[in-house]
Amino acid sequence: MQSIVDFLNGIIWSPVLIYLCLGAGLFYSVMTRFVQIRHFTEMWRLLLSGKSSSKGISSFQALAVSLSGRVGTGNIAGVAAAIGFGGPGAVFWMWVVAFFGAATAYAESTLAQIYKEEDNGEFRGGPAYYIEKAMGQKWYAWIFAIATIFACGFLLPGVQSNSIGNAVEAAFGSGAMIETAIGTFSFAKILTGTIIAVILAFIIFGGVKRIANFTQIVVPFMALAYIVTAFIIVLLNIGEVPRVFAMIVGDAFTPMAGVGAAIGWGVKRGVYSNEAGQGTGPHAAAAASVDHPAQQGLVQSFSIYIDTLLVCSATAFMIIITGAYNVHGAEGFLVQNVAADIAANGPVFTQMAIESALPGIGKPFIAVALFFFAFTTILAYYYIAETNIAYIRRTFKVNGLMFLLKVALIAVVFYGTVKTANLAWAMGDVGVGLMAWLNIVGILIIFFMSKPALKALHDYEEQQRKGVTEYTFNPVKLGIKGADYWEEKYRRKTGKEPESELDSKPVEQPST
Repeated sequence: MQSIVDFLNGIIWSPVLIYLCLGAGLFYSVMTRFVQIRHFTEMWRLLLSGKSSSKGISSFQALAVSLSGRVGTGNIAGVAAAIGFGGPGAVFWMWVVAFFGAATAYAESTLAQIYKEEDNGEFRGGPAYYIEKAMGQKWYAWIFAIATIFACGFLLPGVQSNSIGNAVEAAFGSGAMIETAIGTFSFAKILTGTIIAVILAFIIFGGVKRIANFTQIVVPFMALAYIVTAFIIVLLNIGEVPRVFAMIVGDAFTPMAGVGAAIGWGVKRGVYSNEAGQGTGPHAAAAASVDHPAQQGLVQSFSIYIDTLLVCSATAFMIIITGAYNVHGAEGFLVQNVAADIAANGPVFTQMAIESALPGIGKPFIAVALFFFAFTTILAYYYIAETNIAYIRRTFKVNGLMFLLKVALIAVVFYGTVKTANLAWAMGDVGVGLMAWLNIVGILIIFFMSKPALKALHDYEEQQRKGVTEYTFNPVKLGIKGADYWEEKYRRKTGKEPESELDSKPVEQPST
């Protein structure tokens, strides 16, 4: 199984996808005139001003749901893996992916808002919806929906729960070994898997509102606690900061682990962590209640900074400052600071880093942090898979699919807690890669067809310049087709038909 998955990853995560991720971010950065810089203060304002409605969640709640997907195992175990296989220079490329990826996140999340729909009293949207409506290619949208259900419902949750199980076992011991029908596992992992499954069932059977309410409390609290802990460790080793910066930047362009390895692992783990271009963030973005689609695009763009430039950097600095890492090369270790049997694909580097600086705290703290980070990520994955099942049910009215998804996800999460880390990560990479390929190609094609995300940005900026107190969005005026929700909202809000600029001009009568 491992060899099959590794073979698929070799195809999916070829250098083509790595450069496509970077290229798409660079392209949208240039096309939007670096929206991620120009509207930084506006992102803050929008983040704190949004309100929820009966049909949608607030901008902050949508940010929390999407951050629950972004801030997860990739920020703790994923950064360790990037350093372990790509060297400290991989962190630099994670920063690069985050900077350019913020523009990609704006584009995909704005598209999700433009083409969202109402479904049983809730907003639904995402790549499958905007691929169908903006590209007019339903077959392509279906491929994305099926790939996403497969990835978020069956592959990615196992990565998250696996890291929780490993962290709990490292922190509190394995306990007795228990034989089961699917293998022999430690008591710690079986107990952890059971607890996760029970809590998960309670929340996902409560719908998106319960997910949003849970994540908006847990995600900011844990992210802040994690960053504060990292800040304390950096302060205790403040003299090492210049050396660490020099190492990260220097190794990004030298063959310490191979320049290709640094770029490859930095981009791969960067995309896995911040998910820009992957197509997961737009699902939560579509659920938000906003006055203009560009507003949620800006909020989601800001989430990339939180994920990578804050949380991932916190992990990287802790690991590198304390020297709690090895770097694997083709023929052995290029750097070996810790025991050779410690796997890079896990949270142990991070646990050791905190433990060395704050004895007695590292292992239990990372176990708790990973539990909340990874658990909220699993909730986000469920919501994404649920949204894509809702998309399929628009065509095929099959009852029971949502219930089957819930049961399958709970089973996958329990099994993922006890299976090997290498296979879990490799399968997660297959899912991430498939979604990234389909989504990035989709948003680039949509741009060249009609530029809806760019038109929305220009419209929002024009209203900003006019100093409007209440924003409106008229997709017909902008030449955007298929935005049915916004057309209807414009009618209700203004009492007028959404006309294009050409339609609103008086027709000149021919002279006699």
